[in-house]
Amino acid sequence: MSWTAAELAQRVGATVEGDGTVAITGVAGLREARPGQLSFLANMRYAPDAATTQASAVVVPKDWNRPCAAPCRLLARDPDKAFARIAIEYAPAPVSPPPGVHPTAVIAPDAKLGANVSIGPYVVIEPGASVGEGTVLFAGCYLGHGVRVGAACRFYPQVTVREGCRIGDRAILHNGVVIGSDGFGYTVNEKGVREKIPQIGIVELGHDVEIGANTTIDRARFGRTRIGNGVKIDNLVQIGHNVVIGDNAVIVAMVGISGSSEIGERTILAGQVGVVGHIVIGRDCIVGARSVVTKDIAPQSFVSGYPAIPHDEEKRLHAHIARLPEFKKKVAELEARLKALEARGA
Repeated sequence: MSWTAAELAQRVGATVEGDGTVAITGVAGLREARPGQLSFLANMRYAPDAATTQASAVVVPKDWNRPCAAPCRLLARDPDKAFARIAIEYAPAPVSPPPGVHPTAVIAPDAKLGANVSIGPYVVIEPGASVGEGTVLFAGCYLGHGVRVGAACRFYPQVTVREGCRIGDRAILHNGVVIGSDGFGYTVNEKGVREKIPQIGIVELGHDVEIGANTTIDRARFGRTRIGNGVKIDNLVQIGHNVVIGDNAVIVAMVGISGSSEIGERTILAGQVGVVGHIVIGRDCIVGARSVVTKDIAPQSFVSGYPAIPHDEEKRLHAHIARLPEFKKKVAELEARLKALEARGA
């Protein structure tokens, strides 16, 4: 598959600078690209790579004024977004097994399978479960009693959806995802022994949700743990019971969200963020990497640090902390001078 750089620019609303007739047969990073490939630059820290790239075309910001070895530049308002749209044209189609049920699959007689589903080897579907039209379950997936899975979903190997949970249309669940494991709930009896609290709720995923490998979402103690439409969750994320995540939120790798917290729509939790239980993070917030959120966050806030505070404030605080050795040295010098003055006065 091949388009000229000018044709690709027209698709993404970019302006051509240089030779727009070069043929583009694929995409790659600036350092890895070879002639015939297109790359992009969105972060200026990689600008030196543009000067030495072998790519035939590079998507760059509209105000680009630095050296670029590519014979063609595509000037875009948002290079990252433009490149992503172009990359889709060259991405290989996902491997989809043909419709049908593998002979090793174990499917309850009353389970309902939609048209054109693909059920892979050693899949188990328990009584009362249903699978929507065109959904693919790869090898070793498990659907518990009464689970409902929507249309056009893709569950990669070893996905588990426990009893009663609901999955919307077009969900993508990567290897090892567990939906609906028991919430972490116990009481302590008079002997100091922890006794399990029944977790009788479910997990409900909206439409167009994607969940990364080995992520776990706990069922509610009662009611539901709710993941909204369009939510994107990375690998190795833990979401506790009765958590509610709003539409189109983004949860990056290794985040932990404690029970009964609410995450607003379009909010972004960066890598390794921790969220304590029973708090509300408003819509359109950004929580910086490795932050710990210990109290409610107002909508449209940008916070970071431990505990999480407004990002600008946290940066100033971090700058002061970085200067502590210098301050310590100055204090020691001032103490020495003060002692000398006191001794002289005495």
